[in-house]
Amino acid sequence: MTSRTPWFSETGVGEELLLLHPGGTDSTATAPLSAQLPDYRRLLVDRPGHGRSPDVDGAWSFTQMAEAVAQVLETHTTPAHIVGWSDGAIVGLHLALRRPELVRSLVFGGAAFHRSGWLDGVLEGEPPEFMREAYAAISPDGGQHWPVVVQKAQQLHHREPDLSTQDLLRLRLPVLIVVGDDDQVRWPHLIEMLEALPDGELAVIPRATHGAIVEKPGLLAPLIREFHQPEPENGLAPIRRHG
Repeated sequence: MTSRTPWFSETGVGEELLLLHPGGTDSTATAPLSAQLPDYRRLLVDRPGHGRSPDVDGAWSFTQMAEAVAQVLETHTTPAHIVGWSDGAIVGLHLALRRPELVRSLVFGGAAFHRSGWLDGVLEGEPPEFMREAYAAISPDGGQHWPVVVQKAQQLHHREPDLSTQDLLRLRLPVLIVVGDDDQVRWPHLIEMLEALPDGELAVIPRATHGAIVEKPGLLAPLIREFHQPEPENGLAPIRRHG
């Protein structure tokens, strides 16, 4: 297996919006949210080893995945808004840090910037059967490669993400942190991230879990549109954004 540009699709017209799916899934997981954002030019990507993109040799890393996504964005003339969920959010964060010229803004959904930010036990155990079936149905590597993908993902999550608040301080673009109110990330970790970001915002989706991207796309979409407004309001009595 060799590195190549991952599978992607483009739909609509307007500002570029790249949607990055969670781990263990493919871009179909972002389709419900994409459908709520018809006023953008939406790019859906299957990262290497996911969906319609073949696996790559060796272990996975979020840096490697960000580089693969960058290959897609390099074919476009303008930087894109990034919306990522779970592993997709971490990929988007690495992309913003490594290739800021390709990124206008980042929605960081349902994720941690360091592996210590996950709640205990949420990354343990085997993926559900429906993920294996979905992978086998479309992967160019065939269903027999699924155990390899699961093992690579488990090894990745034991090592990464391993970013720091010093890394977050280097970001010079708007970042919206989004989580479900019953998500898999520690609340103090999210606050630490918010306080470290030079231009950060935080939104909590009510009655939503780690699957908020498919549970509540109708709530996520207007948050994203509001976040992308060129001159955002700071409210009547700003404290963190005062001055």
